[in-house]
Amino acid sequence: MAVVGNAPEAGRIGAAVDRADWVIRFNNAQGFGAATGRRLTHLVLMNFGGQTREWLEDVSFRRRAAIRHAQGFLLPIDPGVDERRRPTPLPEKRAGGEHDWTPELCARLSPRGAPVWIFNDPLFFAARAALSREGGREDGVPSSGFLALYWLLSRLRRVRRIVDVYGFGFAGWEGHDWAAERRWVERREREGRLRLHPLRSA
Repeated sequence: MAVVGNAPEAGRIGAAVDRADWVIRFNNAQGFGAATGRRLTHLVLMNFGGQTREWLEDVSFRRRAAIRHAQGFLLPIDPGVDERRRPTPLPEKRAGGEHDWTPELCARLSPRGAPVWIFNDPLFFAARAALSREGGREDGVPSSGFLALYWLLSRLRRVRRIVDVYGFGFAGWEGHDWAAERRWVERREREGRLRLHPLRSA
């Protein structure tokens, strides 16, 4: 099992990644089809905010290699009960601001025939609590990469499988607790649950 982040310094890891049975990638899947390999089973796609809106406005989105090759999609943000019952009207979303785009993204992905799952709120809050125990903020926002790792290791709790983690730079949007995420990942590595592969030049 391999989880492949988007750090530019991931290096030429394709051969190692392609040996995995199960490969999770994220969003624009940096290096997919080249330096980071050609294997992709599950793609995590942000379903909230400006990045998602850009994808939905891109008529070639469904033709992207990562979209075409994914066997399943994982959406990291739970819209919440109220939004699921009564989604924000499309004109209001297009007027600007940060919005949930889950219905529109699912509609765009549905012709692919691959299943789409959403990480629910209990998972999000459990991941946030785990980061808080590593010194993170109590109201912090786990990154998509962290949510995927937390979900995967939770599912593998009783299975002796080691997850290989590539391309995690622990840097980016200031709303994420990168230092706490790194401490959590390194702790799981010491426990023998994952292998964090160092970044290197391409």
